[in-house]
Amino acid sequence: MNQVATTSRVQELQNSIIAGNIPQLVMNAIAHAIEMRSSDIHIEPSKNTIRMRYRVDGVLRRIVEYPHNIHPAVVSRVKIMSNLKIDEQRIPQDGRAHVTTEDNREMDLRVSTLPTINGEKIVMRIQEESKNIPTLEELGLESSSFANLRNALELPNGIILTTGPTGSGKTTTLYAALNILNKPEVNILTIEDPVEIQMDGLNQSQTHSEIDYTFASGLRTALRQDPDIIMVGEIRDEETVGTAIEASLTGHLVLSTIHTNSAVETITRILNMSVPPFLLTATINTIISQRLVRKLCQNCKQEIQIDPTTADMVNYSISTLSPNAAGDLPPERTFYGPTGCEQCGNIGYIGRVGLYELMTMSNPLRRMIIDRANTLDIQRVAMEEGMLTLEQSGIIKALKGLTSLEEVYRVARHIRVDGNDTTVAAPIAAPQTPSSETSPEQPSVQPEQPEPSQENN
Repeated sequence: MNQVATTSRVQELQNSIIAGNIPQLVMNAIAHAIEMRSSDIHIEPSKNTIRMRYRVDGVLRRIVEYPHNIHPAVVSRVKIMSNLKIDEQRIPQDGRAHVTTEDNREMDLRVSTLPTINGEKIVMRIQEESKNIPTLEELGLESSSFANLRNALELPNGIILTTGPTGSGKTTTLYAALNILNKPEVNILTIEDPVEIQMDGLNQSQTHSEIDYTFASGLRTALRQDPDIIMVGEIRDEETVGTAIEASLTGHLVLSTIHTNSAVETITRILNMSVPPFLLTATINTIISQRLVRKLCQNCKQEIQIDPTTADMVNYSISTLSPNAAGDLPPERTFYGPTGCEQCGNIGYIGRVGLYELMTMSNPLRRMIIDRANTLDIQRVAMEEGMLTLEQSGIIKALKGLTSLEEVYRVARHIRVDGNDTTVAAPIAAPQTPSSETSPEQPSVQPEQPEPSQENN
């Protein structure tokens, strides 16, 4: 959306605030958020005013403010749209609303209200029902990780897990995988909360905690529906993971999500759910850890020079790439940063792309897990076998000009398999025009050669 159209929409929103036209204010806010590709609308009361912010490409942006005197009417309007109790202001409420845009796009709004000391806060999550599901390549999987995931999807049974924080694209990755598996000869069931994207060919069911229809009970019911493939929205407890393991052992392919910080830490999380190591290694095929980073605006990105500290981190990460993973590295060693232009709203970024850390279970890893090896040793062996860390995946995308190192280290920590780990993001140099003394062909960072001992097992 260009700057002129954005300014026009904001002006319409401000005019509805001045006129006190509450229905128009709410609809303008939703329409503007959809046009800006926002995932969430935040309406937040403070001491003196009400602030409206949109989450665009994972980052909150302030849009407008309005006075306290019209906030109760705004809250009531949103509650009416989502079938919530208007007169209940003491407890949080959750609801859903359905809207159709001017270009006939169907949108589902998940509404949450929260009482605060300054009034009720509202968050509306925007989900497009008719959204096209991206392919795994479009999501950002490197060629080596993509090949490993395709191999895992071809297995007749086992468990594939995606992990990452809320809003990191885990469910979208699972939908992209199901899109590959969705064939007339297989029966695919999903247990979700809620069903975010409706797909033809899938039997999708939504949980209802108020009637004890949970992921665990839904998964048990799914096993009686003659399934070939089951997708469970999230593994939260021992009962759900136990049922998922049972489903895998009885010949089903199970896909699900879990909340951990990395692929290797997922193993520890599952073991802490009282799962014996021999069952974990017999059922888990692949673990995917992922994050989303903002994509650089290709119209205004600018080459940058990075500082020595960041260069050392990048060089070390490149030096620990396995021979297979090193094939994803582009030949040039040039990094870019954001500048800002009319096309990207003077932000420097537009859209998002995924960073993926994909660990495929192998016999050496199985032996280490059964022997209760520490996570650092498991991480080292997984990397030697070809696993890209989130940091390495980000560096590859930064070298391809898709994102900036600043974005990479915003979501990924620097990993050292020698034990000297750090979570501190290195400062990134501001965009600058390369000096005439530096040839454009001159690499910004000279990577070390991969260690000869790093070979696939």
